[in-house]
Amino acid sequence: MSTDTLVMPPSTKPIESLDEVTVRFAGDSGDGMQLAGMQFTNSTVIFGNDISTFPDYPAEIRAPAGTLAGVSGFQVNFSSHEVHTPGDAVHTLIAFNPAALKANIADVRQGGIVIANEDSFGKTDLKKAGYEVNPLEDGTLSGKYQLYRVPIGKLTGNALKDSGLGAKDIDRCKNFFALGLVYWLYGRPMETTLKWIDEKFGKNPQVCEANKTVLKSGYFYGETCEIFPSSYKVPKAKLPAGKYRRISGNEAAALGCIAAAQIAGKDLFYASYPITPASDILHTLAKYKNFRVKTFQAEDEIAAMASAIGGAFAGDIAVTGTSGPGLALKGEGIGLAVMTELPVVIIDVQRGGPSTGLPTKTEQADLLQAVLGRNGECPLCVIAASSPSDCFHAAIEAVRIATKFMVPVILLTDGYIANGEEPWLLPDIKSLPKIEIKHPTGGNGHPFHPYERNEMLARPWAIPGTKGLEHRIGGLEKQDITGNVSYDPENHERMIHLRAKKVATIAQDIPLQTVMGPEKGDLLVIGWGGTAGAIRSAVERVQAQGHKVAAAHLRYMNPFPRNLGEILKNYKKVLVPELNMGQLRMLLRANFLVDAIGYNKIKGKPFLIAELEMKIQELLATFLETSQG
Repeated sequence: MSTDTLVMPPSTKPIESLDEVTVRFAGDSGDGMQLAGMQFTNSTVIFGNDISTFPDYPAEIRAPAGTLAGVSGFQVNFSSHEVHTPGDAVHTLIAFNPAALKANIADVRQGGIVIANEDSFGKTDLKKAGYEVNPLEDGTLSGKYQLYRVPIGKLTGNALKDSGLGAKDIDRCKNFFALGLVYWLYGRPMETTLKWIDEKFGKNPQVCEANKTVLKSGYFYGETCEIFPSSYKVPKAKLPAGKYRRISGNEAAALGCIAAAQIAGKDLFYASYPITPASDILHTLAKYKNFRVKTFQAEDEIAAMASAIGGAFAGDIAVTGTSGPGLALKGEGIGLAVMTELPVVIIDVQRGGPSTGLPTKTEQADLLQAVLGRNGECPLCVIAASSPSDCFHAAIEAVRIATKFMVPVILLTDGYIANGEEPWLLPDIKSLPKIEIKHPTGGNGHPFHPYERNEMLARPWAIPGTKGLEHRIGGLEKQDITGNVSYDPENHERMIHLRAKKVATIAQDIPLQTVMGPEKGDLLVIGWGGTAGAIRSAVERVQAQGHKVAAAHLRYMNPFPRNLGEILKNYKKVLVPELNMGQLRMLLRANFLVDAIGYNKIKGKPFLIAELEMKIQELLATFLETSQG
């Protein structure tokens, strides 16, 4: 039967309806958890649910098998309504070994489902995970969770006993058995995955058929075995009409850069040194040469930054990407871009630090580095994306500002939104902002002045080789207007103020800050970056309880929106949740003299909605007690 026309028989077991579900696949790095999660995501998106994902994998390329350090996970939150986070408590955990169970069981909600691959719970496996006794047998899970012991390895072997594959190849298929079982449990269609298997393994028919067989075996095991009393359904979400695709933050950032270059009618030059978790931007862009995209994998971060400056000097839309340690290495080059006033976009996909830190975990600790982290008075524009799909629009905005004001722009994302995925409504091309670039043409008989400025203080973007536009730029201080090297102290101070004023002028060109909720009230929760979904969801919950709480999420980090100071004055308390020690809070206090309260988490994990809601409730209770007293 063709996979395109596969029709599953109706279930003979009861089907319970749920509004929202969070599923997490967890196992060793080699168990295919990321693949299983991605396929479950694809199927769920096509089914019509809104989704948000959170892949979580170890930093080590070959972490010791069966240990806590080697656990890889993929979480999918899917719903019949709009969702903004990958979910808090897990409804269903698929644990492939004891380490996966131990690392994830605390996140499973009371009464949640735990599907354990009991074939991997031998004495050696238990010892590697630090268990003295088998948690599937000692009663510790009883009463708290719905525990289902499934011999996934054995059942996979039985399904493929006549396939002709060796033991190792058969073992590699067990993730598809688990995937098929979860497809049955939540009524997901298999067609998308069956088609993907055909495309991926079509040149190896034996492996292709084996994976399809195991996927179907897992599905029908759920239907025919007696241990599962029911399955579940999550109705389709009522999302705005249009064409959707699944997208990650890194993919969205790459497509946003391409779109910006196309809008501007320019080539895109992307220079990068591979670094987790930013490398996928380079991988994605390398596929789009037919859209006038040029990619360059540099030998180090310094070379990547320097070549991006060269790309901008030559007239391309120039972008470079990195993560925190790489941003530090690019610092001197970024200073050169500030001095030469060239439009370079630097994408920083933040991760846990300092130094190598937590390369596969998320953090928001590069804000001060982005705003202030260079030698001398070295101002530039900093903006931040708030979700995977928002990375597309943030990238376009970064290019628009860079080219309009002739200034470097740092675009901050983070590992959480860069690797996470959500449905993306494809935008109407006509709705995208215009990026108009006009290069001087020369030939008017007057000397060319490279630092002569327009009303926005932007200098002209002259293309090298244009007759009559010969000029000098470089890292030494420039004389105002002429661009000649100048050591004059008065000129240096004037140029310092001009560059700072130009960045400050950007505030007149960006939207006013908005708030979600009352314009005045007891509490404003203000955040930036990937905390957007958790903040919005937590504030909505508290608002539903009748509290005067609002949320504001910042895109423009430097300069701040011109009405931000007035907004902060309209609330009695200001709470700033951040995945750092309080960097936005520090900037808000310094700029607006507001007594902002920080709520900080630095564990390599995003905020949960519940913990933010609890903090908001705590502040409201304290405020109420103070006012009554």
